[in-house]
Amino acid sequence: MKKTICANGVRIVHEKMPYTRSVAIGIWVKAGSLDENKAEWGLSHFIEHMLFKGTTNRSAKAIAEQFDRIGGDINAYTSKEMTCFYTTVLDYHAEKAMEILVDMFFHSVFDETEIEKEKSVILDEIASVEDTPDDDVDERLWSVMYPNHPIGRSIGGVKDTLGKFNRKMIDDYMSRLYTPENIVISIAGNYDEKLVDFIESKFGAFSGNAKGIDSISDVQPIFKSGLTTKHKEIEQAHICIGYPGLALNEKRLHDLILLDSIVGGTMSSRLFQEIREEQGLAYSVFSYYSSYTMAGSFVIYGGTSPEQLENMVVTMDRITAQIKSEGVTELELSNAKEQLKATILLGLESTESRMHRNGKNELVLNEHKGIDEVQSIIDSVKITDVNQIAYETFTDKRAISIIAPKSAALPF
Repeated sequence: MKKTICANGVRIVHEKMPYTRSVAIGIWVKAGSLDENKAEWGLSHFIEHMLFKGTTNRSAKAIAEQFDRIGGDINAYTSKEMTCFYTTVLDYHAEKAMEILVDMFFHSVFDETEIEKEKSVILDEIASVEDTPDDDVDERLWSVMYPNHPIGRSIGGVKDTLGKFNRKMIDDYMSRLYTPENIVISIAGNYDEKLVDFIESKFGAFSGNAKGIDSISDVQPIFKSGLTTKHKEIEQAHICIGYPGLALNEKRLHDLILLDSIVGGTMSSRLFQEIREEQGLAYSVFSYYSSYTMAGSFVIYGGTSPEQLENMVVTMDRITAQIKSEGVTELELSNAKEQLKATILLGLESTESRMHRNGKNELVLNEHKGIDEVQSIIDSVKITDVNQIAYETFTDKRAISIIAPKSAALPF
């Protein structure tokens, strides 16, 4: 992988994959829901949508048609820490695709009529999350874990804040955060070096906010224990149990990732085998970890019939208590290591996955570990390391989110 730094500080990371016929390109901006004040809640995500709504040179329809014409995929997403606009195209269409992305990024018109229309679209998107209990229960969990920090807020925002968004708010937000030092362009695939020169010519000259306003997210989030419940007339009861996790730059993060695999990250994990295979208490049960620059979480999720909710939670608690007191086995750790290495290696066989890895690493961590180094780190994790992180993770300090019908007997 190579790195080019433009005169204004915009970084371009590019990795040649000559055996492919595609190129993936992403514009990464260090601006997410963590950077919003209360009045801006949802604005990062709103801007992501608005960049597809037309420029001074192209209508929204023209943007879609031109990408279809070159057979390209274009998409975007917003997270708590970043926004990414990306495309994957055949190698000989790379510069054309980049030209359209540049137009969207620098010349979007943010028409007031389109702003009002998009508010309705995003309200429907928020409603779709609320209509999906396994998504909704997770979003509600974050509001319990980090109630006094933007990291605990949903990315989409809420009706009250969305209703007040306007062109000036968008301009002010982008002036504050869409600055050269916050922008990374990531390329992976069979590209020509002229593409890098083209990107540098387009991104290397603009200037941002010279004042360098501190990010709202500089405030350290503090994990809180708590419980939130929501009654809804649905067939299943859904629960998330959240524990404090680790930040992205923590040296012990791979210890936690391996613990996740053993607890509920795979089909051979303890949660899956005990709750689904042996007891038949749930169809869907798993664990996962989330890590951001300053904080993280370790979460256990399960969805089951209302009458089985208590039995499932008792089993979850018994499994985590057993791991905490007795530790994991050498076989479990060995399997988890091989699973993790395979996930990483197999996941990097596409140009898009390489582009995402490089872009995120540059933007958030400003470092790039080679595959061999990552494998070495995984192999070096000892069983005592995983047992220690389990002991520290599974404590009474936890947050709980439940969505269930009124008929369910809640275990808390």
